[in-house]
Amino acid sequence: MSVAASEPSGELPAVRVAGGLVRGCREAGVAVFRGIPFAEPPVGALRFAAPRPVRGWDGVRPAVSYGPPPPQGGHFGMDALAADAAGDDWLTVNVWSPDPGPGAGLPVMVWIQGGAYSIGTSGLPEYDGGRLARDGVVVVTFNYRVGLEGYGLFEGAPANRGLLDQIAALEWVRENIGAFGGDPGRVTVFGQSAGAGSVAALLGAGRAAGLFRRAVAQSVQGTFFTPELAADIAGACAAELGLRPTAADLSGVDPARLAAAGDAIGAKAGQWADRWGPAAHRAIPFSPVVDGESLAATPWRALADGAGRDVDLLVGHTRHETRLLAALDGVLGQVTPEQAEAALRVYGPGPDAALRYREAFPDAGPEELYELVCSDWLFRMPSLHLAEAQAAAGGRAHVYELAWAAPGMGGTLGACHGLDVPLVFGNLDRGRPAVLIGEGPNPEAEELSARMRAAWTAFAAGGDPGWPAYDPGRRAVLLLDTGPAVAAYPEEASRRLWRDHAFRALPLVGRHVVREAGARDE
Repeated sequence: MSVAASEPSGELPAVRVAGGLVRGCREAGVAVFRGIPFAEPPVGALRFAAPRPVRGWDGVRPAVSYGPPPPQGGHFGMDALAADAAGDDWLTVNVWSPDPGPGAGLPVMVWIQGGAYSIGTSGLPEYDGGRLARDGVVVVTFNYRVGLEGYGLFEGAPANRGLLDQIAALEWVRENIGAFGGDPGRVTVFGQSAGAGSVAALLGAGRAAGLFRRAVAQSVQGTFFTPELAADIAGACAAELGLRPTAADLSGVDPARLAAAGDAIGAKAGQWADRWGPAAHRAIPFSPVVDGESLAATPWRALADGAGRDVDLLVGHTRHETRLLAALDGVLGQVTPEQAEAALRVYGPGPDAALRYREAFPDAGPEELYELVCSDWLFRMPSLHLAEAQAAAGGRAHVYELAWAAPGMGGTLGACHGLDVPLVFGNLDRGRPAVLIGEGPNPEAEELSARMRAAWTAFAAGGDPGWPAYDPGRRAVLLLDTGPAVAAYPEEASRRLWRDHAFRALPLVGRHVVREAGARDE
């Protein structure tokens, strides 16, 4: 049982956790602890192993700096960020608490960052939890393994090591958060993009049961892999290095070199489009694997079967999810009819998706059709279907859509993917997503951020974000704009197009596929 160390007035905050005593700092009235190990470094003999409990340390461990990022892909310079950080303590947590002492009983919000399961670290400025903590919650962020280190499927290593890291972090929270003023019985896990996909996976992961009471999933990334697809992609990554896809072969490879191999395969994933299907077209080489053990089923199947019935769920998406991704891909404003047709064919729900989309959106040109089907497939419909599966099983779900068009980047990106992150954290002037807000946050952004923080923290405290729960009849959702309002789900045409679609684990689509015994793809 964790207990807080005595904290004389004027001294830096100190807390005793499972590994020993840690001393943090104070920032704007909040006690902050950074870089606390929650598991042993997954290197050497522990490379590609499930996370192991951290060993203790003697004396007082400084907890004022973030732990080093796990090995990263090269997107947005994340590989350089990881390379510049010293040490191999990749698996660390950070805590912000307005009242660090046992007995405070504050709600706890545990953040899982996104990054397409290929990049991501908790030490980015956009994830600073200080502003959110000042609203009366304990905020926790942490690192987990990504890319091949976390999600490559190969012989001699458990599947979904990144997900197992997340579970280990939540176990650390359960055992230690009381010492920081948090209530281990009121833990809310929240995440965005791949972080929201992780939240969805945790809802159905048996080992995560009981570790959190509530869940917030912001723009759920809907990609989950079958073992065959994941193994085939890992095999291609190993072949890039001239090695076999085994833990024995890959464990001696420098982590940065292994991450670079994953990048190389992602960059030329289109070569495998006839084998990897949509994952190759969207260049998504890593996702959670429905392996029958750590994940017995996709989140939608698990929730429909009642796995998350006792967990309150808050889930939603932005209106123009993939507009930012189109800009990064260099096609925003330049989508051709051929590109739109290909997207409808690859991502749409069923062989007649192109015809059905054109009938549902008769005035839409190639640009809008491309954006609609990409957004629906990757984020919007996976998010909505998660709520519908929860409601169908008798659970509670609240749904929102962020419709506020951000003024940054010339106002061309609308309510795009990632806009919710600075708004929820209140970090409107720092970090990469903050560029969407524009120079000097305007009153609209400040007001919307305050409303979102109030809703998220109220949900963490008591399960009610301030608008009605979603049900299949009324389909009431909160529209987050300059004037938030409760209305029927606004993307009705898309909802109807995807109504009968099942988000199954993505298969290996090449010929001569041999399924593993006992594997499930739902």
